[in-house]
Amino acid sequence: MAVLVTPKEIVVFRANAGHAPFEVWLDDLNDKRAIARVLARLARVRQGNLGDCKPVGEGVSELRVDYGPGYRIYFGQQDRALIVLLCGGDKRTQERDIRLAKQYWHEFKANEL
Repeated sequence: MAVLVTPKEIVVFRANAGHAPFEVWLDDLNDKRAIARVLARLARVRQGNLGDCKPVGEGVSELRVDYGPGYRIYFGQQDRALIVLLCGGDKRTQERDIRLAKQYWHEFKANEL
């Protein structure tokens, strides 16, 4: 039985103040290989392959990047085809990052109405 894969559109969340937490995190990474791994991971997501992913609550999920300190990408999914990148982090800052991602997701949902 074939599994149908739905391609995804990826957008980056922008806070009311105009900054994009995910872009800030990615720009602050100093490891070119880490950046390449994150971008490759997002390319697979765009093709519909979420891979190593788990929900963390309140509509937010975590993509794990198996590299370095355990990078994480936090996102919300709108319908089946839209992924909203909220923020990023690593295993060390995971609890704080999840709290922020949930806050950003609530802000995104409130502004979409």
